[in-house]
Amino acid sequence: MKVSAYETEKLLNGEQMFSQLGFSMLLARLRKLYSQDSSPANLEKCADEINAFFDKFKIIMGNDYEAISKSLKTEGISHVLTFDETSNLINNGKLLHIAGTEALLRKLPEGNWIGGSTEYFMAEDGGKVSGELLFVTEFPYDNFSIQSYGAAEIANVGNDAFDNGFSIVIMPFDSEVHILYAENAAGYENIFMRNIVGWISGVNLNVPGQTPIVVDGMTRAAYTDKAVALHLKVPDGKIAKINIINIFSPDDNSPVIEFTEEGFSAVNCLVGGEETVLADYIEQNGIDVKLPLVGDYSGNGVNISIKSIENGVVSFYAPVFSGIKYRMAKKIPDYAAAFHSNIAGINSENAVFSCNCVLNFLFGELEGKKIGRFIGPVTFGEIAYQLLNQTLVYVTVSN
Repeated sequence: MKVSAYETEKLLNGEQMFSQLGFSMLLARLRKLYSQDSSPANLEKCADEINAFFDKFKIIMGNDYEAISKSLKTEGISHVLTFDETSNLINNGKLLHIAGTEALLRKLPEGNWIGGSTEYFMAEDGGKVSGELLFVTEFPYDNFSIQSYGAAEIANVGNDAFDNGFSIVIMPFDSEVHILYAENAAGYENIFMRNIVGWISGVNLNVPGQTPIVVDGMTRAAYTDKAVALHLKVPDGKIAKINIINIFSPDDNSPVIEFTEEGFSAVNCLVGGEETVLADYIEQNGIDVKLPLVGDYSGNGVNISIKSIENGVVSFYAPVFSGIKYRMAKKIPDYAAAFHSNIAGINSENAVFSCNCVLNFLFGELEGKKIGRFIGPVTFGEIAYQLLNQTLVYVTVSN
């Protein structure tokens, strides 16, 4: 076992008692030093001393060593880190999911990781926009695979996933594989028999010249036209589950909206059963285009966000489908409060992975605001089996 600086911090801040006298005394001294100097450099020195002790005295540590190893092997640890801190985790062989800028992702070393581009994050201390930091989630699982998928292969993603586990899939925004998956995922073999989650990579909307990418860390290959997936097997006796937080609900006063043609844009639709030009309906009724359409999926609401309205064509961030009944969403006076309200009842759940939509981040003005324990990258689309919009997606692993 080799502990990282962040695992060291957990040991230094913990109250666990140890039977091995030398380690107990060492830890007491390091805790005192860390209380006086909590800088990253000092934390690394503390980690080096603990690892040196483990290397020399693993055998005599006995049960203490096993207890430490077990306590640090949590399902998923997430941090907002610097480039150097992230590189150290990769070089130490950690299994990681990483979000950050194209420039930072391209420079990271080879290792057991996948990544996607974004500069928006939800961190423990609130929403952030940064081109210098990376959002890193560390997984303890021994059984995993990393694969890339072009448009011709993406239909196999469910077949490649572990039967007892979950897969994190990242796709570049507006790429062929993104569009193809969004339009066809529901028909892919095993897509609902496996736990498929993930997100659409993007850019800083205020910085020109950026390109959405994904990276296969095992080869350091960066793609603008492929998806990457981290397939994870959870230990026997544990179960992974996909969950979403959707702060929107259909407006009961909205008529049912249906589409006869599927895709990322629409001109005509049926409003209350009558053929209507959707752009005209939105304008004539003063509908706030920050609000999504909410589709009824057997009682579960799935959002379709409006991207733009130009020349009578309404474009969406995800495709609309025939056979689904949509309504406009109810207005939300306070985004952050709505998240807190939805999260309040489930905050005891330990999310090992989560991501949140950039539209929630922007429209809800979430920069600097906390929304609970659900931290992760802010994305240009979320995947929970299928592509979603304006939704928070998370995974739990339980006994």
